[in-house]
Amino acid sequence: MEIERYEQRDRDEWDAVVRASRNGTFLFLRDYMEYHRDRFEDASLVARRHAGGAILAVLPANRRDDVLESHGGLTYGGWVFGADMTLGLMLEVFGAAVERLRSEPVRLLRYRPVPHVYHRSPAEEDLFALDRLGARLARRAPMSVIDLRRPLPWQERRRRGVRKAAGAGLTAGESDDLAGYWELLSTVLAGTYGATPVHSLDEMRRLRAAFPGNIRLFTCGKGGRQVAGVLVYETDLVARAQYIAASEEGKEAAALDLLFEHLVRRVYGGKAYFDLGTSEGVGPAGLNPGVLEYKEGLGARLVVQDTWELPIAVAGAG
Repeated sequence: MEIERYEQRDRDEWDAVVRASRNGTFLFLRDYMEYHRDRFEDASLVARRHAGGAILAVLPANRRDDVLESHGGLTYGGWVFGADMTLGLMLEVFGAAVERLRSEPVRLLRYRPVPHVYHRSPAEEDLFALDRLGARLARRAPMSVIDLRRPLPWQERRRRGVRKAAGAGLTAGESDDLAGYWELLSTVLAGTYGATPVHSLDEMRRLRAAFPGNIRLFTCGKGGRQVAGVLVYETDLVARAQYIAASEEGKEAAALDLLFEHLVRRVYGGKAYFDLGTSEGVGPAGLNPGVLEYKEGLGARLVVQDTWELPIAVAGAG
C-alpha cells in the first residue's frame, strides 16, 4: 500500500474517485475544497495499492501545526472510497497512513467521518480500523435528520405555524437573491450570536456558480421582501440546511415553518433524508434545547456526527 500527498496532477483522478465513491459528496471535489485554501493548509492524502497504481481512496485533510485534520474546513471528512474497498484493504490503508504520518511528523489525526446517512451504500470500514488502531471518540455532535422515506408527524405548533404564515400572505420558493439573503443572515447571526457567516458572500457566490445543482437558496417572504431563508446543500441522498435564518418579522409570522413545509414536502420529498444540522450550545449537555426542540417538531431525530482522535506515535501499539 502506497500513501502519498495529494498533488495537483492527481486532481482529475481524485474527483473521479469521489464521484464513484460509496461515501463521498461534492464537498470533497477539488473545486469545493480549494475555495478556502488560503485559510487551510492542504495536507490531503491518496492511497494506492502500489506505487504508480490507480488511486484506491482519498483523504481530504488539512495540517494545523502537528495535527492532521480531516477536515477542519468541511462539515465532515474521512477516507473516501469505492466498491473495491474491503475491511482488509482499509486496515492496510490506515496502517500505511499512520507510518507516513509518523515520518512527517504528525502527532495526532483528528478524523470526522462522513455520517452514515450520506453513504450511498454501507461504508464504515474506516470506523472499524480506527478502533483497532486505538483511536478514541473525542466528540459527538447532535445532527437532527428527517427520514423523508418514513416521515414522522409534525408537532401541532409547527402545523399551526404553516397555517399562520400562509394566512399572512407569505410564500416560499427558490431564490437567486443571494446578496439579499446574506444581508438578512448576517443581521440575524450578529444579533443572536455575535457571529458572522462562515462563508463570505463572495465565497458563496463562487461556490454556487461552481455547483449550481448542489447549492440552492430558498426563501420565504411577501412582495419581494425576504423574511426567512435556508441555503441547502444537496447531495445524492440528502438535502442539508446549511444556513437557516429568519428576521423578527419572519419569526413572528412563523415563516420558517412554511419554508420547511415547502422544502420537506414539495422540493425534497424524493430524497432519503433532510439534514437540519447540529444543535450545539452551552450548558451541561452541550445542546441548544430551543433549536433542538424546533427541529424535533418538524419530525427530525438524532444522528450523531463523531470526531475521532488517533495519537500517531502510539497508533496500533500492542
